[in-house]
Amino acid sequence: MDQVEIFKALSNKTRLQILNWLKTPAESFPEQPNPDFENLGVCVGQIQLKSGLTQSTISEYLSILQRAELVTATRLGQWTYYKRNEEGFKKLSSMINSTL
Repeated sequence: MDQVEIFKALSNKTRLQILNWLKTPAESFPEQPNPDFENLGVCVGQIQLKSGLTQSTISEYLSILQRAELVTATRLGQWTYYKRNEEGFKKLSSMINSTL
């Protein structure tokens, strides 16, 4: 994990909100058709609708979070689904406790 990439990813209010939404996807995205939050995650379109931002902005934000290892992506047909990478959060916690 690159510390700079992680803290860069966390330095944006919307990206923090996305991580918060993905923490409880069933509560945050009840309108998602055919939800499989545990295995797939949340469709990028649902994240975009909830945020009110453009698809390109949300895609860039999710790419930043993915590079920081805070989310994972699963492609299913034409759709991409995102969920929190809990292993990445464990590594982040360990890094903070041991380094900072």
